[in-house]
Amino acid sequence: MFCCARPLTDLTIACREINEGVIPPRIIPARVERKEQLSHDVMALFLKLPSSEHLKFKAGQYIEFLLKDGKRRAFSLANAPHIDNTLELHLRLIPGGQFTQYVFNEMPDKAIMRIEAPFGSFYLREDSKKPIIMVAGGTGFAPIKGIIEHMLHKNIHRNVTLYWGARTLQDLYMPALPEAWAAAHPHIQFIPVLSGAVDEDNWQGRTGFVHQAVLDDFANPENTGLAEYEVYCCGAPAMVEVAYASFVQAGLDNEAFYSDAFNYAKPVVAAVPAI
Repeated sequence: MFCCARPLTDLTIACREINEGVIPPRIIPARVERKEQLSHDVMALFLKLPSSEHLKFKAGQYIEFLLKDGKRRAFSLANAPHIDNTLELHLRLIPGGQFTQYVFNEMPDKAIMRIEAPFGSFYLREDSKKPIIMVAGGTGFAPIKGIIEHMLHKNIHRNVTLYWGARTLQDLYMPALPEAWAAAHPHIQFIPVLSGAVDEDNWQGRTGFVHQAVLDDFANPENTGLAEYEVYCCGAPAMVEVAYASFVQAGLDNEAFYSDAFNYAKPVVAAVPAI
């Protein structure tokens, strides 16, 4: 990931993707239409574009807020591209984080923000027919939500197995939605995984790290591994890195792993160079 990597020597970069069909980002105003508290520390923020504006983007991409101090904050789009006049974002409250503290505690409805969009290479490869494994950590569910809703809108019926990892039950901030997808669509399976379930959760489902749940299901003697799959993975950098390494070792083609990782700002002073 070029946003994170710093070369130590001269190097040659082999780009596996050509910028074909890239949508150039542009700066547009957006009004805060409403905020919706999804959990104790996750807020859905809905932005309304001017009536004359429509944002063209690919499901899973992200936008950047342009702040008055010159800094930027970037968040994934949680809606599908066919809903292009109202944008949905999922923000996790970061202790000491200036922007998320502002959104949760101070940002009024009707506030006018400047955004630049779209950005990112985390989007559905529609020319592929491979079954898909989606791995979300925390608010990494947001772009995956956009991708799945895009697939449903376009009647793309590739098999999807969605793993959503969280610490406790309350951190699965909208589980009813993927449960509804799975109930209504036989080609979608939803598997929540908790790494730190507490007694009051009364959790009877899968536990442990979310990437390990994938390995337990697909990299075992009864299964053929990950060679025939594509993986879309979004969450904390450590989770994404471990998932990539272990999935490739389990047979996944390294060019069939698509990811965005969250890099949070240091409290108060730094920008957020992630989604």
